[in-house]
Amino acid sequence: MDNGVADIGYGRQFEGWYDRLLPDDGLTAEAVEGLLARHPAPEAGTIEFGVGTGRIAIPLAQRIGRVTGVDSSPEMLDALRVKLKDLKDGGAVTPVHGDIRTYTSESRYGLVYCVCATLSVLTTPEDQQRAVRRAADLLVPGGRLLIETHNKPPVLALHEGLTRTTYFVPYPEPGTGVQTHSTLLAGDLWHCSHILYQADGTTRVGSELTRLTTPDEVDGYARAAGLEPEARMARWDGTPYSDRAPLFICSYVKP
Repeated sequence: MDNGVADIGYGRQFEGWYDRLLPDDGLTAEAVEGLLARHPAPEAGTIEFGVGTGRIAIPLAQRIGRVTGVDSSPEMLDALRVKLKDLKDGGAVTPVHGDIRTYTSESRYGLVYCVCATLSVLTTPEDQQRAVRRAADLLVPGGRLLIETHNKPPVLALHEGLTRTTYFVPYPEPGTGVQTHSTLLAGDLWHCSHILYQADGTTRVGSELTRLTTPDEVDGYARAAGLEPEARMARWDGTPYSDRAPLFICSYVKP
């Protein structure tokens, strides 16, 4: 606990190399464009649950205006503030230290978004439901919630019936990439330990525990929070949902 905010330590695991693990690439630009296209009321404001180091929030704010970014990790928020200091306008992102399961605000927003599997970092159905309810409460009538998270079927397929597997994702630079040791646990839990191989020969290691979900399950959270399911996608460019896609995106509207 830090100032009353529960933090699972994700930021400490990946402090100093999170952006290397998730490089700013074409997928980031695609996500920003997708969020822009689906924002129902930019003038009503925007909030990100799990802002991290601002990979999405910073370029989105440069296009749409002020974005409030909530995260429980002091380390992630410190990295975000460093980025904001380097921007000419000081950046249009407001970092907030908070727990997305309990965060409240007097403000209401046109768009709440929760991307890059932040919802999956909450490892019980109850906590995932709490976060969706918090998001719903922060929306103006007609506002939209967008959630992007791990897709359970392809993760299971990756394991080919095994509890444990290992895979490697090469990066463009010679001698670099990420090796992941992946373990399926009871309760739809998924444990991954990542080893980042860098061009200078050094390595970094970090682990994460997430809970796998399906679109049907997230739809259930949304309906219980008073939201109406609107669409399912496999990518931010509007590609329809597929049970083979590594991530899924769900869109919900507040009546």
